[in-house]
Amino acid sequence: MLRKYLYVFVIAMVPLIELRGAIPIAQAFHVADASFSMITAYIVIAIGNMVPVPFIFFFARRVLEWGADKKVIGKFFRFCLEKGHKGGEALKSKAGRGLYWALLLFVGIPLPGTGAWTGTLAASILDMDFKKSTLAVMGGVALAGVIMAVLSFAVASGVTAAM
Repeated sequence: MLRKYLYVFVIAMVPLIELRGAIPIAQAFHVADASFSMITAYIVIAIGNMVPVPFIFFFARRVLEWGADKKVIGKFFRFCLEKGHKGGEALKSKAGRGLYWALLLFVGIPLPGTGAWTGTLAASILDMDFKKSTLAVMGGVALAGVIMAVLSFAVASGVTAAM
């Protein structure tokens, strides 16, 4: 049982997959074994999704800036920095004082390319306050978790009802 929780914990930390992929896997574990608690899994997944946040906030931008002048990776790193800066400035101008709410919604809407990794990187590039942006990302992770849990439950219910 512990292995399954560890499995979804690690999946929740993987960029692009994150919580959006870990919750459906947890739901599948629950359907296969009713003793696998979705509430516990949700907590484990949310924690797993938040573990990389401080590392991304404090180090990802530095790594991108370091690599921007390197021969092989420089072009890609410069692209990431420029794209993040332009996107962040556009978000900042549209959101105004509601920038942290915009960050929460950006992370919370479970679409490809949105999530804790991307939201935290954007917050770092925009030089947003660490504490406030972490709370916004945490709120977004909770929102995305609720949305994905409802969708996963609906799909799992539909699949089991069809059997």
